[in-house]
Amino acid sequence: MLDILIGMTSHKTAQTMKPATAAKKLGVYLEATPAEFREGVVSRSELNALQAEPPQWLQDLRRNGPHPRPVVAARLGVSIAGLARGGVTEALTTEQIDALKQDNPEWLQKERATQAEVRKEAARIKERNAERAERAERRRQDGS
Repeated sequence: MLDILIGMTSHKTAQTMKPATAAKKLGVYLEATPAEFREGVVSRSELNALQAEPPQWLQDLRRNGPHPRPVVAARLGVSIAGLARGGVTEALTTEQIDALKQDNPEWLQKERATQAEVRKEAARIKERNAERAERAERRRQDGS
């Protein structure tokens, strides 16, 4: 019986991901990564190693770009949809992001204001829900 159970145990294989997934998790633009990164698969342990001790190419990409849209949006303080509305559909370098901040076009001002309102509303809803939960907890305690 023990022989059967031993034969049935599965061999653990390394969890891997596509380069696009790894690039997303690393916060870098896939097309700007080295060819060997784009053409292979990345294991969970390799991803952890890249995050723990980023090689020079990863440090350079994170510092200078080109950056993927989520990073561009975050650095500009707008949503990804806001980038699209502003006509920004491609990856941007840090230099291009800084130039946009400096120029502060009207669309960017508008999208930043919209994003500020969204954050304000999210905070209001979070506070309201916390108050409701607190009231419900008090009622629960009073009733028991």
